[in-house]
Amino acid sequence: MTDTNIEKADGPEGGRYIARISGIEDEGVLIYTHVSNGIVSADHTIVPETMAGRGVALALLDFLLEDARNSGFRIVPVCKFVRSQYARHPEWKDLFVTAPGKDP
Repeated sequence: MTDTNIEKADGPEGGRYIARISGIEDEGVLIYTHVSNGIVSADHTIVPETMAGRGVALALLDFLLEDARNSGFRIVPVCKFVRSQYARHPEWKDLFVTAPGKDP
């Protein structure tokens, strides 16, 4: 995996985690929406071709998971990538809900 720098840009309705790799102009993003107090919907993960094969999508998801652990929110896995990774990692169950108020 390449050195990926990730930052969070948050707003009142949602935000994004932004991944950058030195020497590459493009950015990878994981876009989310604030669904309700303590619930965030992971809506889309977008990694451009210039960053493909470098573990960027997984790095973005890892950052989201760590943020959820540290900040105490739970995640609705709307994004196909996030859903597929969640299905492979039952140990993440405490960080996810399938819909507000419902456990996966």
